[in-house]
Amino acid sequence: MRRAALRFCSLNKGLLIPGRRLTQGSQNPEKKGVIHMHEVRDKLREIVGASTNWRDHVKAMEERKLLQSFLAESQKGLPPRRMRDSYIEVLLPLGSQPELREKYLTVQNTIRFGRILEDLDSLGVLICYMHTRIHEAKMSPLSIVTALVDKIDMCKMSLSPEQDIKFSGHVSWVGKTSMEVKMQMFQLHGNEFCPVLDATFVMVARDSENKGPAFVNPLIPESPEEEELFRQGELNRGRRVAFSAKSLLKMAPSAEERTTIHEMFLNTLDPKTVSFQSRVLPPNAVWMENSKLKSLEVCHPQERNIFNRIFGGFLMRKAYELGWATACNFGGSRPFVVAVDDIMFQKPVDVGSLLFLSSQVCFTQDKYIQVRVHSEVASLESKEHMTTNVFHFTFMSEKEVPLVFPRTYGESMLYLDGKRHFDSMSIPVNLRKNYLVEP
Repeated sequence: MRRAALRFCSLNKGLLIPGRRLTQGSQNPEKKGVIHMHEVRDKLREIVGASTNWRDHVKAMEERKLLQSFLAESQKGLPPRRMRDSYIEVLLPLGSQPELREKYLTVQNTIRFGRILEDLDSLGVLICYMHTRIHEAKMSPLSIVTALVDKIDMCKMSLSPEQDIKFSGHVSWVGKTSMEVKMQMFQLHGNEFCPVLDATFVMVARDSENKGPAFVNPLIPESPEEEELFRQGELNRGRRVAFSAKSLLKMAPSAEERTTIHEMFLNTLDPKTVSFQSRVLPPNAVWMENSKLKSLEVCHPQERNIFNRIFGGFLMRKAYELGWATACNFGGSRPFVVAVDDIMFQKPVDVGSLLFLSSQVCFTQDKYIQVRVHSEVASLESKEHMTTNVFHFTFMSEKEVPLVFPRTYGESMLYLDGKRHFDSMSIPVNLRKNYLVEP
């Protein structure tokens, strides 16, 4: 899916808009117009007209119906925008404001990556609102929601809870109703902000009531670097379509994949009986069925987003933390996140739902553990479960981990899917545990 050789978090020349690159050195954001992360959510509530009081959410959503008249009937009726129009820098002042640290702190005195996922999700939505803003309207008529986390690649940089963090990002590609957002994260080391991760999110625009698609402003690249970013966005879209078309739910495994599964099956036959019914594990191996963990969350109003559904960042954080625990339990040591890949938001989660999360190791290689987390919801009144998300996380353990072996055909498909996601990423040979982050 993504084989750009060792492109792992290389600082994209076009990502930071020329002339507006991240200023390095100072921790004083006021001098550079950088907003703080807590202001991102305040700005989102202001843009949408959402209330901070749960009791007022019905009234606020009713008022949004009046914004339907501001929606464009076609994309041609919207003014084009530039990448610089949506560019933003946001500060997370963990160093200069120590009172913020506890929310982001792990017991190992590192930063909770699940909290970073929440911040990225909020920032991606704000960036899209900056691209689609309508000066005539006090509130935006669009409902912008996260459709896909295409990838998050970690860099060779540790995350300290005692140094400021900066995020930057902008819209890099636009379809008719969707937008790709590129974001980067930096942390202060000495007098410079150094890169920590690259993230690519896909957002979709909906109407004022979040019931149907809505058109977004076209995007005009202004430089060769921006044209390359836009072209990459087109390629990313095509890759996602091709990857979906080759899904194991739609198409049989390739000949090479079938051979892999058959060889794994033969390696589990008992040499004493040579019977298809007698299965034994090879040395240093674990049955896939024994690598599961599950959790349940009650979705309270506190975790709602500006549209009164459960915040996507909250879902990502909970899935990530369960995936981390699964990798920790499987590998027998603390795992470190390497990449987040291909998170599709298939269905919104309503406030009051029961959220069921199921995590499983589906592929391993050397020190790497590929974890799949399946998310489904059920209402308090209904026992029917519906899939909302599937999350893919790649972790690296402190030591070499056992091989994971599927026992059934279904598990074999999960194994191949995990292998596909693992093989799609570029993992640097010099990635070390002290450069990575924990939950």
